[in-house]
Amino acid sequence: MTQDIENGTIAEIDGRTCVYYDGYWIKYYEPPPESLEAKKGLIEALTRRLFNHVEHGINIPGIRLAEARVAYERETDLDRKRVNGAMLAGALFNRAAGIFTKLVELQADGVEVEYDDALMRECGSYLREALELGHMVRHRGGDEGIDELWGEPFKAFTQPIASFYENRYIKIAQTMRDIDRITMTLRATFEDSRQIPNVGPLLQEFGEAAKRKCEILRTDPVIFDVWPAFVVASDRLRTIQPKLPPAPSMSEIHQAQECNRILKAGTALVTHIVRARVPMPKSARELIDQCHRFRRSFLDG
Repeated sequence: MTQDIENGTIAEIDGRTCVYYDGYWIKYYEPPPESLEAKKGLIEALTRRLFNHVEHGINIPGIRLAEARVAYERETDLDRKRVNGAMLAGALFNRAAGIFTKLVELQADGVEVEYDDALMRECGSYLREALELGHMVRHRGGDEGIDELWGEPFKAFTQPIASFYENRYIKIAQTMRDIDRITMTLRATFEDSRQIPNVGPLLQEFGEAAKRKCEILRTDPVIFDVWPAFVVASDRLRTIQPKLPPAPSMSEIHQAQECNRILKAGTALVTHIVRARVPMPKSARELIDQCHRFRRSFLDG
């Protein structure tokens, strides 16, 4: 029974080395040895991933930090100030990354760099301020912030690399649970639908491919199998066309439109979650509420 397995247990599962967290076996990757060079690579990778998933226009070079701060402080319109705050956060992240890169270069030249070094403290201060501004940053989809993703470069800076990896496995397990919640809700929503019959197996395939994708690093050779499987499973759902009778009623047409909208919204949300590898609780709640309203309107009465 999985409830008897301790978090952090490592085992061979179906020919893969996996680690267990909160009900899920997740592919295990050995963390790199602790060093400033390894931290630098991790922070750079997390920062690139961060900017890839958040709204456009906030990847401001660190050299423009002072400009970004002035613009944020002088803005009075609340909506614009949110965007300026997101831009300031981006500049802070990039300034911190720049400092860390220079520290690693100094260390490579034989200069001892301690964790209480003044520049290390300055780097941490920039990352902390960026984290505090994270609530102003939205996901690229526009409907939700992703604070967990925004905080990862700071965590990579402040935690030992092994601890960061452990926390990522916990977050991936939470992500997998959200994928299960969403896909199971979609299956329950359409299980009695005559317009999109037999969608359950496609949703199950999609959910399994999504969980597989979110545990795999892009550098892993199996990405060439895992990513195509996920894309194909997603495409099969997005291209489903509801079946209508020859002379459909207005209610049947409306139901078909809602089927399409919810299925595409659910597919898109799971895709966002998989690529970011963090839960998106606000969006998940909203989608599940839409599913419940759909059943009450068209299938339960």
